[in-house]
Amino acid sequence: MFYRENGQFKTSYKSDQQIFPIPQDRWAILAIIAIAFFAIPLMVDEYLFRAILIPFLILSLAALGVNILVGYCGQITLGAGAFMAVGAYAAYNFLIRVSGMPALGAILLGGFTAAAVGIVFGIPSLRVRGLYLAVATLAAQFFWDWAFLRVKWFTNDASSGSVSVADIDVFGWIVNTPTDKYLFCLGILVIFSLMAKNLVRGSIGRQWMAIRDMDVAATVIGIRPLYAKLTAFAVSSFYLGVAGALWGMINLGSWEPAAFSIDRSFQLLFMVIIGGLGAIAGSFFGAAFIVILPIFLNQMLPLVGGVFGLEVSIALVSHVEIMVFGALIVFFLIVEPHGIARLWSTGREKLRLWPFPH
Repeated sequence: MFYRENGQFKTSYKSDQQIFPIPQDRWAILAIIAIAFFAIPLMVDEYLFRAILIPFLILSLAALGVNILVGYCGQITLGAGAFMAVGAYAAYNFLIRVSGMPALGAILLGGFTAAAVGIVFGIPSLRVRGLYLAVATLAAQFFWDWAFLRVKWFTNDASSGSVSVADIDVFGWIVNTPTDKYLFCLGILVIFSLMAKNLVRGSIGRQWMAIRDMDVAATVIGIRPLYAKLTAFAVSSFYLGVAGALWGMINLGSWEPAAFSIDRSFQLLFMVIIGGLGAIAGSFFGAAFIVILPIFLNQMLPLVGGVFGLEVSIALVSHVEIMVFGALIVFFLIVEPHGIARLWSTGREKLRLWPFPH
């Protein structure tokens, strides 16, 4: 009854092209952002910041990058973890080797470095696609895992490949407490989400979707596959590079190449499949699901085992987690290929018609 468009008339092209044309959507998004910035820091303890909220924000940003490439442009990738690693180690080297380099500048430069690397490894997409392209991006994952472990220059001559950073200084703001880290990551995520939403609604986003749906037809109507595919790889890798820099410098503080292994690449791919391919909201749904599910299983399985007199080990919880992820991916691919985002969209459509039957 409250979620209706009746009587909401558009009188200009500007109002018709708004990101959220329905006022209820705008109010809801503004309320969520206000609660995230002002209420949650006052209500949440340190454990929730470190275990759930900060990882959720950073992985949402990384999932946005994967969704741009896989969901909107249709180019499969298994090397997302490699581009996160490039962003993290590039930001680290900019920070320690360039005198006076601000932390925010190092993070953004790490993203641009990852974008350049993404363009190089995106060149095979001009000739191959599908499984063959997945193998090409998988090669990027293995190559950068080897490079950051064996080439000592990347790690400032650290023998183990492990690096660390001190407290992050953002224009005089020392980001060292969990609340500061949360607000810093939240601010970046909000800005990058608006950028992604505008990109996919614009000309370049329509080119990506045309290439995804049928690249031959897109070429016939004048879309250049070279430009469309490589820009998708560049933008996706930029988002992943920034997310990798935040994951290493903000969330971990000290990291090694194993933090961006192939497991991370599969995790990000699972996020966009479960959350919803080709939907900005799907990145957030998938990240929330992937972050919260392991914590839920860690808490619930021992309780359930205790009821039946069974001892549940940490290894068993880890195996059950993998089984649940696999089962959910199969479920969503069969029942709802567009993921949780489509279920959310369907619910919104029903609210527009409620209480009348659809």
